[in-house]
Amino acid sequence: MNSRALAALLSSLISQLLILLLILFPPSNSITSNTNSFSSPHHNFQESLFLLLRHFLSTTDIAAASLSFLSLSRKRKRAHSKDPDDPGDDSEPGSRLGRLGSVVPRNPDSFKQFFRMNASTFEWLCGLLEPLLDCRDPAGSPLNLPSESRLGIGLFRLATGADYTEISSRFGVSEGDSRFCVKQLCRVLCTNYRFWVGFPSQTELDSVSTRFETLTGLPNCCGIISCTRFHVERTNGSDSIAAQIVVDSSSRILSVIAGFRGNKTDLQILKSSSLCKDIEKGVLLNSQKHIAVNEVIVPQYLVGNGDYSLLPWLLVPFVDADRGSVEENFNNVHRLMRVSSLKAMTSLRNWGVLSRFIETEYKIAVACIGACSILHNMLIMREDYSAFCDELDDKVLDNQSRASLEGNLTEDKAFVIRKALATRAKI
Repeated sequence: MNSRALAALLSSLISQLLILLLILFPPSNSITSNTNSFSSPHHNFQESLFLLLRHFLSTTDIAAASLSFLSLSRKRKRAHSKDPDDPGDDSEPGSRLGRLGSVVPRNPDSFKQFFRMNASTFEWLCGLLEPLLDCRDPAGSPLNLPSESRLGIGLFRLATGADYTEISSRFGVSEGDSRFCVKQLCRVLCTNYRFWVGFPSQTELDSVSTRFETLTGLPNCCGIISCTRFHVERTNGSDSIAAQIVVDSSSRILSVIAGFRGNKTDLQILKSSSLCKDIEKGVLLNSQKHIAVNEVIVPQYLVGNGDYSLLPWLLVPFVDADRGSVEENFNNVHRLMRVSSLKAMTSLRNWGVLSRFIETEYKIAVACIGACSILHNMLIMREDYSAFCDELDDKVLDNQSRASLEGNLTEDKAFVIRKALATRAKI
């Protein structure tokens, strides 16, 4: 029986068994209440049974539990077949890295160069992804590769942009297997860990705006929006993919939407994006907490460069601000805020696969952008700045300073909001 069928069978048996136990021992009302006290051991059993059932009836939890079991079985199988003198034995500390010793020298510079992360982050990521990386092989062709090798192949491609001939030679696998490992890593990250780049909840946005206000004096700012483009080499010529990115003051990506044709303008991309539609429908940036600046109600908003139009929820720089004016102060603060956005985009380009023409099909190129964005946030969370851009050339900032699009002049509300905020701007 293959692993997918076995996982489904285990999930079904476990859930049916728990349902049977719940029928035999029905829960009392106290089990679903907010109290933590129960009147008898029988109630304790009921509580445990109920919580266990609720846990396993979640599709995600069933899959994770089943895959963990399969992963453990594979580990045992590999352990029984290994040479006891093998230095890569799972019982040894750092054994995941030991198996890659013939590919990557065990030193900090090599890990940063080959994987864009340090060794401890690689081990953490391997432990996180192992059940999902181990659960699938190419149809009719088992890989017989441990999860750390699968992860290493995928990361090596993303980090260096190496072609599949080089990857095949370095890792001792076929080109077909190396392609599979890269696609699998991107698929796992973009499917199972997309929440790492999901737009924040209202509570998280409050924290984001507080940090911006501390930095700049501007209240209620929820992120900086910008677009960047990546080139794709296709059989019928080259093309480019645009990605719309929103970041916070630490360069953490709050939202990434990729897949737009690169010949569209930033404003066209924004108008056609789900982010814009959700904001205009009131699904996002819809806080009911009113902030007044000089008696002007300031809603939650994003900051963007001059390629965007001025909107009540999207503030761009003033055009031709007078020297020493509050408008100039606002523009200076605005420029400072966009540094975190430019650092995020430059950091994404530090991933080798995105720093050159991406030689792959269009949808896989989009998946590579998503995977690198997720890895970017994971690395920031772990305070691993191996792939992070710390400094920017002034020319990069100057190139982003374009004349703003003032948009529809009848949109008085946006002008009033920006004018009020300009009085609060500080460096």
